Amino acid sequence: MSTVFRTIGRRRGLQGAAAGAVVLGLLLWWLLPLGEAPPGGTITFSTGTLRGVYQEYGQRLRTAFAKDMPQLRVKLLTSDGSQENVTRVATGKADFTIAAADAVETYELEHGPGADRLRGVARLYDDYIQLVVPRTSSIRSVADLRGKRVVVGPPQSGVRLIAERLLRAAGIDPHRDIRPLADGIDTGPGRLRQGAADAFFWSGGLPTDGLTRLADTFPFRFVPIEGDLVARLHAEGGATRYYRATNMPESAYPKVQQGSTVPTIAVSNVLITRADVGERLTEWVTRTVIKSRDGIGAHVHSAQLVDLRTAIYTDPLALHEGARRYYRSVKP
Repeated sequence: MSTVFRTIGRRRGLQGAAAGAVVLGLLLWWLLPLGEAPPGGTITFSTGTLRGVYQEYGQRLRTAFAKDMPQLRVKLLTSDGSQENVTRVATGKADFTIAAADAVETYELEHGPGADRLRGVARLYDDYIQLVVPRTSSIRSVADLRGKRVVVGPPQSGVRLIAERLLRAAGIDPHRDIRPLADGIDTGPGRLRQGAADAFFWSGGLPTDGLTRLADTFPFRFVPIEGDLVARLHAEGGATRYYRATNMPESAYPKVQQGSTVPTIAVSNVLITRADVGERLTEWVTRTVIKSRDGIGAHVHSAQLVDLRTAIYTDPLALHEGARRYYRSVKP
């Protein structure tokens, strides 16, 4: 090959490398806000009980954060659920968490410490109330729980908040008219399988791993939560406005539902933080939550429901300014 052709080849190679560098630079400019390096440091993320959706979602979010923000250390804390999660963030014991909207509103209405500092990051997915009984049980409605051994969730869980409200709406005193059991999704299914409980309340995304596993080893069914109970809840006012009547789709637990939907109620989940958490960090967190939807959704079905169009509706909380910056940056 002549010297001229070798020179032209080298020149074209250099031009190709330069073009590639430009493309890579543009890609990095698009991925990184204002060309900034990812934030670092340490944050604490409060999740939920073992085998619950909060916990699995939190674990997979930590993996996603590690890819986007390799210098950020994320500590995960298990918890009773929504009520404890809200308290932790409001009082500075955690920086981010997932909580049901009714638990957030309840904390605000009760003027919990630091309630005014709470801010929303993203609306995520809905929790469905799932009332589980053995398939052969005579329990057909919430009213039939009178005198029964009922798993109502840990004291600071979101399911405890909803279960007690549902019981009262059905005319049942949750402290006197049933034998309440303070189990979560980690131990509640075992109580049902062993005959140590007659019914089990759970509030979580669909499907929840703990109930999917139970379906493999124990025949159970769901008790319908009819619309009249939802109407009674709404009549109470306050945080009950976040409950909406819906149906659990037949695809949630195919072995159990066998093609049938189940009337129940749902409540939205919100990713929350505090006003004093850094704007840049929160912007990055928001970006990762939205960007990781499909990857996490392949393992946690509920994550597939995270939608950029609805994520900004973090009622009852105002958006954190960092989250607002992200949503503005991707607005069409």
